[in-house]
Amino acid sequence: MPNIKSAIKRVKTSNEHRAQNASVKSSMRTAVKNVEALVTNNDLDKAKVALVEASKKLDKAARTGLIHKNAAARQKSRLTKKVNEQNA
Repeated sequence: MPNIKSAIKRVKTSNEHRAQNASVKSSMRTAVKNVEALVTNNDLDKAKVALVEASKKLDKAARTGLIHKNAAARQKSRLTKKVNEQNA
């Protein structure tokens, strides 16, 4: 445990940020899995709505630096491709 006041504060804020990042990342992953599950069940209308939500969460995670912007773009592209293949 740190003894210096600024280091103590840093540990506290690091833990808070870690908890927030874990929450955002978890909800992002859940949104992605939700889209994939809906595509698997051939529920196209709900999949399109879920795709929009997943895209928002991926963009937000990329904007805050939680994941790389290219990783977010890649995941969005793959999800969109899956939804569009169901549409065809």
